Amino acid sequence: MPKTERIASVPQDLSAWPALPATGFIAGRAATKRDVNEGNAVFAAEHQGRVVGQPLSLEIPQYALHVDAESGVQKRVIVVQAERAGGKEMVGYRTLSGTEGVGTLPEFKLLGRRPGGE
Repeated sequence: MPKTERIASVPQDLSAWPALPATGFIAGRAATKRDVNEGNAVFAAEHQGRVVGQPLSLEIPQYALHVDAESGVQKRVIVVQAERAGGKEMVGYRTLSGTEGVGTLPEFKLLGRRPGGE
């Protein structure tokens, strides 16, 4: 049975969080397929080959907790992009183990650039 990470609150041991990346994220603009292919983005909001995403005004990269809406399970993640497209506010993230994912903005508790959310 796979191990599920459950976090009741932000870990007090700040060393449990890695340093924020210096590269491998998109800030201030929408991502392209090239950004995804180069490992700098998790998704590209495109329609018929044209970028349709608009960047959200969020600090990128930053620490966050991704909360699964169905199970309530919280995962520690690093937000690497945030865009609005098709009426949705989407967030691209990487888990601390490097798995990539996409969620909608309400699924995240944004913690800022310091792991303790300070």
